[in-house]
Amino acid sequence: MEWVRGKTIGHGSFATISLAQPTTHNSNLPPLMAIKSCGVSHSSSLIYEKHILTELTNCPEIIHCFGDCFTVENGIKLYNIALEYASGGDLSYNLKIFGNFLLSEVRRYTNSILKGLQFIHRNGFVHCDIKLQNILLLSEGDNADVKIADFGLAKKVAGESKSKYEIRGTPMYMAPETVVSGEQEPPSDIWALGCLVAEMITGNPAWFCSDIGALLFKIGVGTEIPEIPGNLSSAGKDFLGKCFLKDPTKRWTAEMLLNHPFVSKVETEDCICSHSISPRDPFDFTVWESAELLEMTQLPSPELSNLLPVIFSATRLRRLTVDDGPNWSDSSRWMRVR
Repeated sequence: MEWVRGKTIGHGSFATISLAQPTTHNSNLPPLMAIKSCGVSHSSSLIYEKHILTELTNCPEIIHCFGDCFTVENGIKLYNIALEYASGGDLSYNLKIFGNFLLSEVRRYTNSILKGLQFIHRNGFVHCDIKLQNILLLSEGDNADVKIADFGLAKKVAGESKSKYEIRGTPMYMAPETVVSGEQEPPSDIWALGCLVAEMITGNPAWFCSDIGALLFKIGVGTEIPEIPGNLSSAGKDFLGKCFLKDPTKRWTAEMLLNHPFVSKVETEDCICSHSISPRDPFDFTVWESAELLEMTQLPSPELSNLLPVIFSATRLRRLTVDDGPNWSDSSRWMRVR
């Protein structure tokens, strides 16, 4: 694989993610990729992730891997995997920058994630770390595609043979059976999905607990489940209820949830109170307040870099004009400015 490394756009425990472009136009590679790299001495996890992605090809809801290679840069030997570049960023980033997701977005993203999980589970794997940071938007706009990413903690379905007690993933998204017995099977991904959906709706984590020990105790002991948003319709509440069943044998599967009215129906339900804030002046756009943000996401190609302000502004404007955005016809709260 011949490509040139661009600006660093992310960091993990051992890996660094950079933008990259092919060196030739005749390459079978896309014009822009995300290169995930780490030192050879720490490459076992990244090599494993590449193996998992190879097993899970041909799924539109899973980030695509174009291959791997070794490079020597600044005297250091690196292992690299070339991934599909998601220009829309991850869902956590979008929540922080643009605020709560629209209902139509929540339902569409949830539907896509479920399709990805269905593919993962049918092929005998468990993701083990479903969370906002690991769900990427391939592009900006009303019909942005969502992709499941970061398979570094994924595992094979245990089946009849149970492995030793082991916990993988992020505590805030862990299922009760994971905390109690280290069991991480397809139902555990569904529990994490419920936490993710609740967070997309409220803008807050599913659990309110700053102490990890207390959080794990709350998840694993008793009957308490994450709070289901009160401003959600009966269909939405029922959907989350199916995700938050404490007994993993009774928890709904991805295939079952894909047929649930909350994600299967195209019609938009008026079940989420919009928390969008109307701009008070021409400069009241969050993304404009941070020149550093544009610097962080600068692309190796000047032409592509120039598009970023347009992309961010377009997304912000779209959220202010869609049907379930602010009620612009209500002028009672507007302030006259001279």
